[in-house]
Amino acid sequence: MYKYLVFFDLDSTLFDANSKVNDEVANAMDEIRANGGLPVIATGRTLYEIPDTLAKTKINTVVASNGDYGMFENHELFHRVINPQTIDELIEFANQHGNSVTMLDQNGKGSSAHDHLLLDACARVHAPVPKLVKRDYWHDRPIDMMFVTNKDLDDVYISKFGDRLTFFRNSPFSIDIVDHNASKATGIKTLIEKANLKGIPTYAFGDGNNDISMLDYVDHPIVMGNGLDNVKEHAEFVTTDNTNHGIIKGLKHFNLI
Repeated sequence: MYKYLVFFDLDSTLFDANSKVNDEVANAMDEIRANGGLPVIATGRTLYEIPDTLAKTKINTVVASNGDYGMFENHELFHRVINPQTIDELIEFANQHGNSVTMLDQNGKGSSAHDHLLLDACARVHAPVPKLVKRDYWHDRPIDMMFVTNKDLDDVYISKFGDRLTFFRNSPFSIDIVDHNASKATGIKTLIEKANLKGIPTYAFGDGNNDISMLDYVDHPIVMGNGLDNVKEHAEFVTTDNTNHGIIKGLKHFNLI
């Protein structure tokens, strides 16, 4: 039985300015395990995007795709897939607004178009630009995460698809999209139930809008110093920036390492 569970967002949280895990943070994951804790990644990214992160941190439990996918000790626990007909409609709607849609599963990603906002979104998180794909791609693969490029059309997309999809503004250039009512909180709740981890104290580190549900769900929410101001309102403790030992200071504040 684990003594505690710690959930970590990646971008601008566990990652440094280059979207990498540094040695200090990797060593902290070892300390968590040595103290009887379980470090868990809780991210909007997919497994396809983070093999180096998993290898360096030795983390084998993940809530990915903003709650649509869960893995416990290297074994898949749950997977919510977005309806391909809904993706058809979303892409048609995005085309009308000059936006692109990028579709992800746990093994790859592809985009409906290459626009300048997509290039900016990928550069922001040091990710490669996805390949261009056609309709067969998202009808043949279990798509569980998407993002649509735009700067200020949140309400437009939510009004059109909010009864079927959930949207998180997670970048100045794009909105993350998952299955209806999915979130990091629902993913964590499902992970805890299916892995028999109930009754164990929970902690979480985050910085962005897609972390709010997770921060509200755990026992002890921690927000990075570089986090959004509205996200800090959900924190029990605000640590320093991700580039200024924020993970270490947060863990030490709660005597987790």
